[in-house]
Amino acid sequence: MKPAKLVFFITLVFTLLSCENDQIKLNESNYLIFGRFYGMCIGSSCVLTYKLTDKGLYEDTNHNYSGNSYNFAAMDKKKHMIAKDLPDFFPQELLHEKEGIIGCPDCYDQGGILIQYIQNGKTKTWRIDNDKKNVPVYLHDFIDKVHEKINLINEKNS
Repeated sequence: MKPAKLVFFITLVFTLLSCENDQIKLNESNYLIFGRFYGMCIGSSCVLTYKLTDKGLYEDTNHNYSGNSYNFAAMDKKKHMIAKDLPDFFPQELLHEKEGIIGCPDCYDQGGILIQYIQNGKTKTWRIDNDKKNVPVYLHDFIDKVHEKINLINEKNS
């Protein structure tokens, strides 16, 4: 094999392997918490938070705005089927963001989304602005997908 082809092949393999490590995987010790929140709002739908594992979907019954006190209850399998592909839309770039706030979530009553990825006991947390003008472009589709999943989960007939 020519040296240029060998370098290309090694680079390609390295790139593919490094991308694989950035993807989130759900299993017994890795799960995703996602939700949305609105502060100037009345009712139980103002704060909706879910825990997604490889085995099921769980709803937080506390509806706590702070996002630091959960009481997860199992949801039916149909709801899990709705949400189970959400990790496929999780942007790899988010794993490289510093934990914390992206944009200014709910600063002017526009709400925000909460994302937590728990991997082997380590938690990464982001509160992300709903206003796409305030967040990186790579998050736009993911924000839409989180809202889509939450809306589908909460439909009466699903």
